[in-house]
Amino acid sequence: MSETGRHDDVPEENLPAGRHDAHGGDLAKGDNPFADPGLPPHEHRVQDIDEKAARRSERMVALLFVVSMLATVAFIASYVAFPVGKIVYIWPFGHVSMLNFSLGLTLGIALFCIGAGAVHWARTLMSDEEVADDRHPIEAEPEVKAKVLADFKQGAKESAFGRRKLIRNTMFGALALVPLSGVVLLRDLGPLPEKKLRTTDWKKGKRLVNQSTNLPLRPEDIAIGSLTFAKPEGLEEDDENFANKIAKDALMLVRIEPKDIKDKRELDWSHEGIVAFSKICTHVGCPISLYEQQTHHVLCPCHQSTFDLSDGGRVIFGPAGHPLPQLQIQVKDGYLEAANVFTEPVGPSFWERG
Repeated sequence: MSETGRHDDVPEENLPAGRHDAHGGDLAKGDNPFADPGLPPHEHRVQDIDEKAARRSERMVALLFVVSMLATVAFIASYVAFPVGKIVYIWPFGHVSMLNFSLGLTLGIALFCIGAGAVHWARTLMSDEEVADDRHPIEAEPEVKAKVLADFKQGAKESAFGRRKLIRNTMFGALALVPLSGVVLLRDLGPLPEKKLRTTDWKKGKRLVNQSTNLPLRPEDIAIGSLTFAKPEGLEEDDENFANKIAKDALMLVRIEPKDIKDKRELDWSHEGIVAFSKICTHVGCPISLYEQQTHHVLCPCHQSTFDLSDGGRVIFGPAGHPLPQLQIQVKDGYLEAANVFTEPVGPSFWERG
């Protein structure tokens, strides 16, 4: 090896092209493989030089957006027109649900046409010139902001978004209609409100029946300091809907000295100190079963919500958000009965309660 570091004993034709010696000399007289090759000459598309071709592409993109709109309308129409259980034979899929097939087909076409229209727009009408740009510091300097804004304006100009009104308007229409598919699907999240949670089986004139003995209650059956559970007359345990009904109708009665009742309305709705409140906790609907005679407080065993039955059933502790609803009672023919319906929904808060 010579003093210059060159392998003189190796034939020059065997040296790799583009290699250099230790002093930067060209070993094989080849080109530098790391030199900037530059960008190839830009090849114009037919739409760039022929306005008729550009118009054809514009109409094609608009057509795709219009098809998307029609498919969205067909999606909604299919949801309304086809029953849930209808099965049909469709080759080559076999026996399928007509509703599911139509919903999937129309929604797929609507989404595909929006995507295809956007791709066709970008490939045929938007600028496709490649621009080499050097790297810049991450910091957003004023010069960078000005350049970004200028690039954005240039891109908006090259996209012809403002000039191609047909594309713009049909794209807006397609994008505006597609979300309606999701809105229609919200219908399947559950039944429409029927105010079932706002009403119970308590009506004026319905007797209070002891839930343990199934016997109508008399005022003398309720002793001071006791807690009695009641249900509406006619509600039997063999009723197939008993569990759902008792979850709203369950009632608890206590007898308090009238002088200890703080709430005037509660006193007016009672009978000789006998007050009737919903047994269902207003937190998450647990049945209340713990009564403290000295304080007239009832406690929900689930999350320790505490209510004062001598003060309108108001919440004095815990996560419950509403007082216990009170049922107005009266005596007829010697038996306790409801004098009115519950004037507010029983149980926990729900979305349509307001």
